[in-house]
Amino acid sequence: MKNLIIILIAVFLVIPAKSQELPRLFLDVNQDDLGNVSDEFQEYFFEALKQKGIENYEKAITALEKCLELEAEKAVVYFELGRNYRELEQFENSIVNLKKAQELAPKEEAILVYLFQTYGMTKDYEGAIATVKQLIPLDEAYKEDLANLYFLNENYDEALKLLDELDEEQGATTYRNSLRRQVFARTNNTGAQINNLQESISANPEVEQNYLNLIYIYSEQGEDEEAFRVARKLLETNPGSSLAHLALYKFYLDKNDTDAAVASMKIVFESEEIDAESKFKVLNDFLSFVQDNPDYEDELIEVAGKLTEWENAPRLFEQLGKYYLKKNNREDALKFFELGLNEDPGNFELIRNTLLLQLEYQKFESARDLSDLALESFPSQPMLYLFKAVALNNLNDFEAAEESLMEGLDYLIDDKRMEYDFYSQLALSYNGMNNATKAEEYRHMAENLKKEIN
Repeated sequence: MKNLIIILIAVFLVIPAKSQELPRLFLDVNQDDLGNVSDEFQEYFFEALKQKGIENYEKAITALEKCLELEAEKAVVYFELGRNYRELEQFENSIVNLKKAQELAPKEEAILVYLFQTYGMTKDYEGAIATVKQLIPLDEAYKEDLANLYFLNENYDEALKLLDELDEEQGATTYRNSLRRQVFARTNNTGAQINNLQESISANPEVEQNYLNLIYIYSEQGEDEEAFRVARKLLETNPGSSLAHLALYKFYLDKNDTDAAVASMKIVFESEEIDAESKFKVLNDFLSFVQDNPDYEDELIEVAGKLTEWENAPRLFEQLGKYYLKKNNREDALKFFELGLNEDPGNFELIRNTLLLQLEYQKFESARDLSDLALESFPSQPMLYLFKAVALNNLNDFEAAEESLMEGLDYLIDDKRMEYDFYSQLALSYNGMNNATKAEEYRHMAENLKKEIN
């Protein structure tokens, strides 16, 4: 049941987002933050900030050392020294100064975060763990960083225990599920994991994550019937569980119980517990299923309608567009591609697919406007100049079409098929401008290229 594993595993991130969201204090220092210091101290300090800003880290360090000669007990100076040494990859010096800064300001979050990250960069996970433990009283979100550090330091039991605690307190997340799978993969003690999870389920049958972990292990071992049995047990024990259906729909599909599979997929889509990435993967399975079972297309459209406010709606619309494109229902494909672009205007593949269909359905004004907008983001893409010119030629704006084609040719490299299209459009543009000589010249160039292509 490898496809089930794809649903249940997310990408493993080495450092959770919390540790990257540094607090403002000590990162954006102003004069008031320095306290009562001399003008000379301020001059050296802000010179250090200036030099750091232009990446002259050695000069910044020199200025900060001048500050220490004037004021030896300023945490912000040691913090800045630590930052500059880290930029120079002098990690030992960085840690020494960050630790001194922390001694002077033991509860300053930014210092602790910088210190723990620097420990991590040197793979001193013990030091990083000790530092993160000091951050947790300031913000419990750092517990995820601690779980990650336990994993990196091969403290697998501690990592699993903390992940279970977090899931019990806050509910499961894609990140923590991913980290737990990494621990399972590293330990490779399947029998012990299964026994432990079975005991946990018996002791706390209401904790859904234990069932999901067991389903994952059975699935990876190829014991699909056992995995299916656990999924059904989860639903029996927790009748309102939507997470159970995240596993069950796949089993139902494999057993050709299509009605049950569709019902489970609908529950997944409507659930507020299940993350968007998992829903999107289920949607891909639903699209594949409907291709083989077109009688369920109405259910697909119904689901799509419920997910239009979903954060991944652009990807949803793009997938639906591709689905209808494969069915050769190009008009509906264009409708969904255009909806996707409203939400994700920088998606080049989506732009290209939309423009091709707009031109096919003679929506020339829309194609002109879309290609013009796309060129602001992708000014070196010759295809966009060509699409714009095709639209302009069909709108009888021949001079603008010729201008677009000439500009696009500057970006065209070793693509004879597209070069042929450029010359063919230029022939149309010059013909529209009543320049028969130029039109014949480019028509001849296009014909010669066509012979080479064929």
